[in-house]
Amino acid sequence: MRRRTPPGTPPGTLIVDPEAPPPTIRILAYGPQDVIEQEVTNPRQVRDFLGKWPVTWVNVEGLGNADTISQLGEIFGLHRLALEDVINVHQRAKIEQYSEHYFLVTRMAKLQESLETEQLSMFVGRNFVVTFQEGYPGDCLELVRERIRQKRGRIREAGFDYLAYALLDAVVDCYFPVLEEYSERLDILEDAIIARPDRDSVARVHAIKQDLLTLRRILWPQREALNALLRDDTPLLTNETRLYLRDCYDHTVQLIDLLESYRELASDLTDIYLSSVSNRTNEIMRVLTLITTIFIPLSFIAGVYGMNFNPAVSPWNMPELDWYWGYPAVLVLMAIVAIAELLFFRQRGWLGVPRLRGGNGSSQNQKEI
Repeated sequence: MRRRTPPGTPPGTLIVDPEAPPPTIRILAYGPQDVIEQEVTNPRQVRDFLGKWPVTWVNVEGLGNADTISQLGEIFGLHRLALEDVINVHQRAKIEQYSEHYFLVTRMAKLQESLETEQLSMFVGRNFVVTFQEGYPGDCLELVRERIRQKRGRIREAGFDYLAYALLDAVVDCYFPVLEEYSERLDILEDAIIARPDRDSVARVHAIKQDLLTLRRILWPQREALNALLRDDTPLLTNETRLYLRDCYDHTVQLIDLLESYRELASDLTDIYLSSVSNRTNEIMRVLTLITTIFIPLSFIAGVYGMNFNPAVSPWNMPELDWYWGYPAVLVLMAIVAIAELLFFRQRGWLGVPRLRGGNGSSQNQKEI
């Protein structure tokens, strides 16, 4: 987040991001019988549609021109504080009530190589809906446009409040494919971590955890905003639209439940990775310890016979050095010691083969189990 207004700036000051794309204004005006869709270059052309259609939807893609946003605010009577929040695209989901309109903020999400989110600011007033987008290519609102163009459902017969619901519902529903994609990625990573844990897998799990945390910061405020919209006495919403908004609220609750489940799964995968690495290290250390333990007596025997005390000086000085079969005898002794150790380790179950206690009764119990 980078705030462009310096401290002490008067409230309602519009300072756009210099890297933001220029705004494109698209108007979609409709009624039960007809619909018109047009792109305009001058914000003042919007006045030609107001009052002539039951519902007028003005969508602005791109926030790179403060004059355009200010002129639209004058045409629809939008509050300057709300327009400031439109330009500063780090807002959390919320709903604010003004004298003649409502201001809603939500975020759209899409997942490609990484998670991308875009702020959607919406003004809902009598017979109009004005939406502002950051201007990223593609959005989840095209489905609503198609429903209006093709007269699918009841959107053409309903009013402006139903259009606001349809837009919110489209934003909420687009989170389901995103979470489903994360579910598939976590399943793949779970198999990879269990089969062969590596740093690349745990790095991808960490990236998913960061994305899920971003989604959590989006969905929880969105749930609160929808709850406030349902709870408060909103004169611009009909009782029938409230029923649809309640369904939208339920979808948001489902998304939060899925999100929390996937966050727990991602945390569990990190624990599984650490456990797998620890178990693998323990297995390596166990094998090395067994090898070291086997070679300790062999090293002792080799060390004893490596001292080379002269037997001609004293009969106590290693008479084995004069044996004809002395060297093969020592090798056989080493082999016997090593085999005895291996049998002992196997009997104790230290080589991965557990020892079955008891006689035939124990074997019979194992078969019954």
